[in-house]
Amino acid sequence: MPDLERPDDASLDALRDEPDPASGDEPQLREGAVPPERHGERLDRMLVDLVPEYSRSHLQTLVEAGLVQVDGRPVTTASRRVRAGQRVQVELALPPSERPVQGEPMPLEVVHEDEDIIVLDKPPGLVVHPAPGHWSGTLLNGLIGRDPACAALPRGGIVHRLDKDTSGLMVAARNVPAMVSLVRALARRDVQREYRAIAHGRLRDASTRVELPIGRDPVSRVRMAVVPHGRPSRTDVAVVATDGRFSLLQCRLHTGRTHQIRVHLAALGCPLVADALYGGAPALGVPRQALHAARLALVHPRSGRRLEFESALPADLQAAWDQVLERAVRAAAPGPADRV
Repeated sequence: MPDLERPDDASLDALRDEPDPASGDEPQLREGAVPPERHGERLDRMLVDLVPEYSRSHLQTLVEAGLVQVDGRPVTTASRRVRAGQRVQVELALPPSERPVQGEPMPLEVVHEDEDIIVLDKPPGLVVHPAPGHWSGTLLNGLIGRDPACAALPRGGIVHRLDKDTSGLMVAARNVPAMVSLVRALARRDVQREYRAIAHGRLRDASTRVELPIGRDPVSRVRMAVVPHGRPSRTDVAVVATDGRFSLLQCRLHTGRTHQIRVHLAALGCPLVADALYGGAPALGVPRQALHAARLALVHPRSGRRLEFESALPADLQAAWDQVLERAVRAAAPGPADRV
């Protein structure tokens, strides 16, 4: 039976967030004079020497936000040239990625909750973790709003993610020992995750084991791709039904790479419906990638009891699923010449 003993240091190191360079409540200021060798240089370049712990791009945002003064006057142009001897002052506001995540009131569909874990049914359109362009309104903000103690956990207790437009089941931890246990279970592939998907085209076989390595697309940084030196990845795909143009699929993850199902299906020539990033076109009235985390099974980190959860397809995917299934059934029905 699993236990919740104190995790070892290595386990914690794998989960621990980076410390904030400025974590106090009061604004922190950095001040200095422009040295002679920096005379005539751009302000943002000079600031890199004054505040080396921040990137130049973030220092540019501080300038644009009016948080930098030259000789006591705010400057909002990062390309402004500075003169030797001028006094430069910077208010050290943290980049959004390093600011503590704030809790927000948010309706969450909780499937199961106890002192160690919480299982959620995520709606489509909800970003799981703060990222550029989505520093608030995420599932993590909602988790912390529901339970402020989650703010003390690495990544708020989130141990796996769903893409913004993917719906369905997720599990998160509510304490560090449970989080370590879940991370280890995921690494051992002891957590079963099954998805329902609607894809373009028809797969050659009724069931397919896809073992293709996945890494960052060398051409487009927003995409993942099958690449020779990518991370090992395995998805088992079973065809539920097909009408020739579209296929209803059940996909089981054995690894959890970014965009794994989307990349593997695209590599098979059957991208998800409405998954524009990987070649899927809008169809069947589906406004987002046709992927839903339908089943989740795991061993509870404290009790050792096996837990299984299922989630019904959301209305948009259910309507599309029914369309394809109806056509598939009609196509498979015997014609007049086949009847006795």
